[in-house]
Amino acid sequence: MNKDLNAIQADRPDIITTEIEAIRFYRKMDTTATVNEMIAGKYVLVEEFYSNGLQVLNELRKNLLLKHQDKSFQGQRDYRAAFRKASHRLLLKVKDNKLTVKKAPDSGWLTVLYPDVSEFYVPFPQMQGMNSSWQWYEKGLEIKTLDLTLKPYYGTYFPTRFDHLKLFDKWLKKYEGSKENAIDIGVGSGILTFQLIQNGFKNIFATDTNKNAIIGVAEESKRLGFEDKITLNHADLFENCDVKADLIVFNPPWLLAKHALEEGIDKAMYYEEDLFPRFFEQALDHLTPEGKVVLIFSNLARVVDKESTHPIIEELQKHKRFRKELHLTREVRASSRRTKRRDSRDNEKVELWVLVPKVKN
Repeated sequence: MNKDLNAIQADRPDIITTEIEAIRFYRKMDTTATVNEMIAGKYVLVEEFYSNGLQVLNELRKNLLLKHQDKSFQGQRDYRAAFRKASHRLLLKVKDNKLTVKKAPDSGWLTVLYPDVSEFYVPFPQMQGMNSSWQWYEKGLEIKTLDLTLKPYYGTYFPTRFDHLKLFDKWLKKYEGSKENAIDIGVGSGILTFQLIQNGFKNIFATDTNKNAIIGVAEESKRLGFEDKITLNHADLFENCDVKADLIVFNPPWLLAKHALEEGIDKAMYYEEDLFPRFFEQALDHLTPEGKVVLIFSNLARVVDKESTHPIIEELQKHKRFRKELHLTREVRASSRRTKRRDSRDNEKVELWVLVPKVKN
């Protein structure tokens, strides 16, 4: 395990530590008028009960849905952006790592992430995110392909569907190459790294630009007894990596960003145009002569936008760095058997690509 991990400070939601001018919202106040003030740029402080904040957010949602009726992918993105901007003006007060309103859920992240701040204001949606994240952390996420329950750290992407992991597991069990060294680019919650370890890989060099992912995998590695097999690196792609790997695995974001990306989960969902060209160029320098690159991807971008390009196919067609050894697909099932999905994701398939170099590395 990397000794420099102690120097990494977790990313945490932005808070307000100074006194602010805000409308204090109580249960019997005019919710519509309050929402209009938020949209106009005013802060609103939730008073009395935690549920009062939920009441305001529900009214905000109704208000913005009337203004954003375009159901296209871009239309829904515009609605979410407007909702995020206004909703983050709805605040909760925190004192001594507890919310000051009544009947509020407890979130251990307030203690973990803010040990140095005794009193502050936090946006209501950020608090909702911490509440949800803490529930997952305490309950754990069952990963059947690992036969393990993981505790995802705050601000770290974790899957709610597992078809891509099953696809990787199926391929990994048939892999017959060397298992001395592997590199996991974008380690996230650590699932691919743990799959590699359980399938006999001796040393994993894992990277991520998300500080919280590195912190979370470090904690999980200790809890699961894997820390001697993993070297963690907070870096972009192969930065500070001098390893030659038998296998490089990469589960990249599946959608091309059309907005400025934020750190953390946003970068786990969307990729910038230069991500794949940079990855493929650098991967060549980090493979053993018999090494392979395995990418886990999806046709989701093409499902929601037929004009979208496929970055892996584009690499194979435009460059002479790699050739395709194998391409597997698997249909994506709904996250719940009760879900009768009838949306743009009906035709989604996850993909596993195995590439080998065309040129000597």
